[in-house]
Amino acid sequence: MTEADRNPDGGEPAGQFYVLAASVMTLLIGSGAMFLVVVALKPIAAEFSWPRQVPSLAFSLQFLGAGFGGFFMGRVLDRYGMGPPALVAALTIPCGAILLSRFDAAWQLYVIYGLLIGFFGTGALAAPAMANIARWYIRRRGMAVGMVAGGQALAGIMWPPIFTLVMEAHGWRTMALAFGVVALVFLPPLAFVLRRRPEVAPGAPGTQAAPERRTVARPGSPISVGGLQAGLCAAIVGCCVAMGLPLGHLVSYVTDLGHDANSAAGVLSVMLMSAFVSRAVCVGLLADSIGGLRALFIFCGAQAAMLAAFTTVDGLVALYAVAVLFGLGYGGIFPVYAVAIRELMPVTEAGRRTGLVFLFGALSMGFGSWIGGVLFDATGTYVSAFLLGVAFNVANLVILAVLISRIGPRRLRPAAA
Repeated sequence: MTEADRNPDGGEPAGQFYVLAASVMTLLIGSGAMFLVVVALKPIAAEFSWPRQVPSLAFSLQFLGAGFGGFFMGRVLDRYGMGPPALVAALTIPCGAILLSRFDAAWQLYVIYGLLIGFFGTGALAAPAMANIARWYIRRRGMAVGMVAGGQALAGIMWPPIFTLVMEAHGWRTMALAFGVVALVFLPPLAFVLRRRPEVAPGAPGTQAAPERRTVARPGSPISVGGLQAGLCAAIVGCCVAMGLPLGHLVSYVTDLGHDANSAAGVLSVMLMSAFVSRAVCVGLLADSIGGLRALFIFCGAQAAMLAAFTTVDGLVALYAVAVLFGLGYGGIFPVYAVAIRELMPVTEAGRRTGLVFLFGALSMGFGSWIGGVLFDATGTYVSAFLLGVAFNVANLVILAVLISRIGPRRLRPAAA
């Protein structure tokens, strides 16, 4: 990119809007693959006479694969840009969906979801895309990262109803095949747009937001980049264990309180929609005004408070209200981690460091969902599980408070300040 290609009035890379739009659309389309097995769980189990834990395990392997894939693809992003990860996902996600329409053994299902859709698919999109867009924006970085994360959240709202309609009309295999064809049509051209790498004019405002020095704290209270990395990895464990509990068990919890299945699904849908609003709107408003780490503390605090509130309400209206507020809290957490990493760590390492933090998050979400089932089986209620999540979330807030105090106010301001 030449000097003429750069915006002359603020150092922002030219073409950032196209990269932002392509990132949102890539996550909106590509993230739909994870919901194929969710929608088709019962028909798949019935066709092969499997217990439901078989297709459920495939869904869990997607998260596990995406966590490790995000770390690996983050290193690729740091070295080669977003083009290679986006192209890999553009090929493996359609192939995974098409193969899903033809598999006939459990191990094939696990490979499809663990590797093609998880490691090389979602793993090449979520964390790398958020780390990449954070490089393209200086003044409105939080807004940009939140919008990209919103594409993934919107996929969870948009695709399941579409999949259900197609499956009821033509069967789950046709559903998977049709999605694979759609993904194959749209994802490769989007990957072509994402191949560009940003450059900013030397000395432009905000270009010192992530210095290459190895400490990030105020004088007299040093914390190394490695120490900050460890702190964020520990912090995301606490908030993601808490996050995984209602995401995995909210429908069951609401029905246990005496409400019908449609009402329970409605509570979950409202929570997911609220999370989308949080990512698309609230992340930018908070992170761009007070900085990523402080915004993260607010989102995590809201999540902890609302998770505790779930244990105190049983009326449907109250459950809807708590779900909305919980969604506003949890929806902002993952994208704000990406913002904080970009603000406080070397830009040349943003991909792998974001991927590593998100790996800890993915593993912790899986643990949260699992421990919720274990505690329910032991106690017959989800109250103890939710309160355990609150305890994890409080530990997360303590870690964040320590990081905020160690780094100091000057380094916590957003890049445009």
